[in-house]
Amino acid sequence: MEKLRFGTAGIPISTIKRDSVEGVKRVSELNLECMELEFVRGVNLGQEKAEQIKKIAQKLDISLTAHGPYYINLNAKEPQKRGASRSRILKTARAANWAGAKSITFHAAYYLKQDPKQVYAKVKEQFKKILDVLNNEGNKVMIRPELTGKATQWGDIDELIKLSQEFEQVLPCVDFAHYHARHIGKYNSYEGFVRILEKIEKGLGREALDNMHIHVSGILYSDKGERKHLPLKESDLKYKQMIKAWKEFNIKGIVISESPNIEQDAQLLRDIW
Repeated sequence: MEKLRFGTAGIPISTIKRDSVEGVKRVSELNLECMELEFVRGVNLGQEKAEQIKKIAQKLDISLTAHGPYYINLNAKEPQKRGASRSRILKTARAANWAGAKSITFHAAYYLKQDPKQVYAKVKEQFKKILDVLNNEGNKVMIRPELTGKATQWGDIDELIKLSQEFEQVLPCVDFAHYHARHIGKYNSYEGFVRILEKIEKGLGREALDNMHIHVSGILYSDKGERKHLPLKESDLKYKQMIKAWKEFNIKGIVISESPNIEQDAQLLRDIW
């Protein structure tokens, strides 16, 4: 991408009519430049509506991404649950493609107290099945498993980088709030944020830093990881140091605010940047 764009996880709170087309217009009015379509409760966007969203987003130069349903576990014990998880990801990718979104993200799997190496192999197998279908359909949307906020969830930065090395159409969605919570505040510093960007550059090259999909919010966490999202100013996340690290690496792409006050924190991050 040509720059770093800031926007909201879903329709801005201040949008009068709760509709994605109106949400895109409101994002533009707020001088933000991207929006994530939220399919967290299920994918309920048809092709006709998606094409309306695409048209207004292109007209207003708003970049779109999409977040898949919460009910995904590519390491589920039952084959039908794995199949249902694949189906939810495919539905998200199809709706995103109709809407002109560049990438989709989701929480990919749980370890279920299994050996992480075995879980990685199972997740990889499921990704191959998903990508085979998308390739057959000519769907080029980037598939981005999210960096997760709890140690029980598959998806630390090293696992995401490794998976991205194996598949051309896969890159991480880097959730800096989840990174902070997953490691219980251990890397909450300029050096800590630099660490994650260095890993991405070393593992995936400069191209990945020029094409980031980022989530940020304040976050409340315990020794088990993420508990809930907070406004940035009510949290201990050192977001100014995070942005300093972004500047140092001159990253480009999409930054989605997932704070409860989504548009205010998107604007706050944009202004600091």
